Amino acid sequence: MDIRVDAARLRKDIEDLAGIGRDPRGGNSRPSFSRADLEARAWLMDRVAAAGLDCRQDGAGNIFGRLGGPGRVVVAGSHIDTVLNGGAFDGSVGVLAALECLRRIKEEKLALAKPLEVASFTDEEGNLVGDFLGSRAFVGGLKREDLEHGTTQLGPAFKDILAGTEFTVDGILAAGTERPEVEAYLELHIEQGPVLETEEMPVGLVDRIAGKRYRLGSFAGTASHAGATPFELRRDAFLGLAEFAVKGTQHTAVRYEDGLMTIGKVAVLPGSFSIVPGRADFSLDCRSASAATLEAMDRELLALAEDIAGARGLSFGSKLVDATEPVSIPDRMLGLLKEECRDLGYPNMTLASGAGHDAQILASVTDVGMIFIPSPDGISHSPRETINWDDLEKGANLLLRSLIRLAR
Repeated sequence: MDIRVDAARLRKDIEDLAGIGRDPRGGNSRPSFSRADLEARAWLMDRVAAAGLDCRQDGAGNIFGRLGGPGRVVVAGSHIDTVLNGGAFDGSVGVLAALECLRRIKEEKLALAKPLEVASFTDEEGNLVGDFLGSRAFVGGLKREDLEHGTTQLGPAFKDILAGTEFTVDGILAAGTERPEVEAYLELHIEQGPVLETEEMPVGLVDRIAGKRYRLGSFAGTASHAGATPFELRRDAFLGLAEFAVKGTQHTAVRYEDGLMTIGKVAVLPGSFSIVPGRADFSLDCRSASAATLEAMDRELLALAEDIAGARGLSFGSKLVDATEPVSIPDRMLGLLKEECRDLGYPNMTLASGAGHDAQILASVTDVGMIFIPSPDGISHSPRETINWDDLEKGANLLLRSLIRLAR
């Protein structure tokens, strides 16, 4: 049977969800457990129920819609939370395409050997306490101390955010005990980069997902008067950070072809135009699809920071805030996706994902696969994020065919 998704219905779902959490700056702001996120959750559960699926929500707020009875389940999904002033497609296309796939299977009354579920995982974006709260809870990968004492990226303590919701630390930690046996997991996502568009490919098949080390670091020196302290007597923390940013980037680019480092946040203290900075706090994001490269980068960049601090009369310290391991997509999943692309007549290419995804976390408990569709101009996490609807239709049809095959 040549079954296809209802592309118009899928597009309407995406556009309707995009209307929830509209940001005055033009994008979408639905950080998990915010008012907009809770509204989006209720909307999604209504859509799941309207599709005739069995809807449930676990203790971490992960939402599932099941088609079929008991047994090892084939899951597809992503997330519907966003960064602040983000786009309308990151995550949502994966959840709503999976919902559309299950609707079409139910409408066609296909008899499958295994049950299917659409999944929407909580806080993939990491606005709360580290990335992937929901999928990490699902696989039993969270620590109580992080939840009880963690401070969110938005400022308030995590426990204070929870206080305004139906969710609790105990419930989040128990989510892993509620997990069914998972046969496989598939995720459709926008690429968040320019490769597919550059290569004029409508579909990408992910073969690797990069791991990450995320640190908060600080150079500390002495704050002093900008007009009264000669250069040779200054202990300028910002200059230490500036030197580290340049030399660290050069070191990574020269030594590690598959490695990336990014300093995305900087705070200079005391932050006055007339004072030599006594402290420079910053974030350090290191990524690689190779576990060995990731470990070496982390070690060598920390040593470089220590050397720079010593030469400039500064001190340096850092704290590991979050870490994910690289994942290689199993041959059986990649092979299946390639075969279905061939049967559908869809041009495609394999590529690595530099961004992390819920699939990366679920890889610890099951085989995973990922389908990318192009991000025009490589834009993501932005109000200017967009897609080509024909590409989404292809990606969703590939997801549909692959789910059917995995559930037979």
